[in-house]
Amino acid sequence: MHDRTDISRRLAGESPPELEGCGRDLRIDAFRGIALWCIFLDHVPNNIGSWLTLRHYGFSDAAEMFMFISGVTCALAYSRARQREGWSGVLSRSLRRGWDIYAASLLLTLACAIMVYLAGRDHLADETNTRILLEHPGATLVRAAILQYRPVNADILPVFVIYHALFAPLLWLLLRAPNVTLGASLLLYGLVRVFGWAVPAWPHNVWFFNPLAWQLLLVLGAWWVIEGNKFRPWVTSPAALVLAGLYLVFSLIIALGSSIKPLEPLVPQTLTNLLFPMDKSNLGPLRVLHLLALAILAARFVPPNWRGLATPVMRGAIRCGENSLPIYCLGVLLALASHIALLDISNGLAMQIALSLGGILLMILAAVLLSSISLKAGTMSLRGATATKQSMLPHAAPLPVVSGLRAAAKPLSVAGTRDL
Repeated sequence: MHDRTDISRRLAGESPPELEGCGRDLRIDAFRGIALWCIFLDHVPNNIGSWLTLRHYGFSDAAEMFMFISGVTCALAYSRARQREGWSGVLSRSLRRGWDIYAASLLLTLACAIMVYLAGRDHLADETNTRILLEHPGATLVRAAILQYRPVNADILPVFVIYHALFAPLLWLLLRAPNVTLGASLLLYGLVRVFGWAVPAWPHNVWFFNPLAWQLLLVLGAWWVIEGNKFRPWVTSPAALVLAGLYLVFSLIIALGSSIKPLEPLVPQTLTNLLFPMDKSNLGPLRVLHLLALAILAARFVPPNWRGLATPVMRGAIRCGENSLPIYCLGVLLALASHIALLDISNGLAMQIALSLGGILLMILAAVLLSSISLKAGTMSLRGATATKQSMLPHAAPLPVVSGLRAAAKPLSVAGTRDL
């Protein structure tokens, strides 16, 4: 637990001790990979596979988990960059990552439109919000270029473009006044909930993920990395675990009672009408509390050395989490392809299961391939740098670096910026 009394160090822009030499936490990549799988399953309409996700068992879903984890990852990644390269490095890296996401968003928009056009189904263009792009490509692409248009299921990418562009000043504030920064984020969230503030969009003038509201989860994740150790004993205390467990049971009963007909008598209709529909665009408070309850249980029961991380399923999730941007885009396209297959071939239970499992396997295979390419590229770069250094020092003994090349070149989603 770090000492907040060393004010001069914090004001000088130093990172908290927790970030000094912070190691790789595979849980982050694993949870992010699982969130990507859940997002894919939820994006396929009328899919039995969605019953494996959080959506049917509580107030929040994989989107909230993904956003919170992205805040954690950004704080770790850009804090490392600040230590190595200073604030100019943080700014350049965050803007470069924002540009990567921006380019991916435009390419994904075009890919979705092409798939809908090739499918030749008229109503699919309405369901995916691509009709306007197919009928008015010029005006729509201009709106997409200024982040005011996106097809269905690609809504979150423009939000991350904005967040990465602004993360350097956010990190600066968090390192100097973490609790004040979190308080300002909560205040903005409250004002959005009260006054309905939103960012203009086109053509429906609504962002599905209102960035003014969803910023709370990103800030909360980053705040937890910087200031969370001070509150960790309380978070893992028996009282917090009991409260979190009770809230999760309550949300489970409400969620199942609203979606399964035989269970409807368990939930009074008045309560159902009060709670639903759950506001996702503006991040309803019950969704935030549900995510926090899940985070409390995860912090208590999933330690950093959890043996489950070594299982094949978790290794697949870790690989997907390491390559979250391309895997997210692939998941959107696979969900659209699965939707088309359900319409054109069969919407039976066997087809739904096959498409769900096949999509996740393709995501894992793509992630493994991307990690392998990154590993080889990193290895070749390190070998070249080592050879150059040795050629400049002819009297030096050969450096024993071969055994460490793979570890050094391994993609680091915590220390790097492999995140949305």
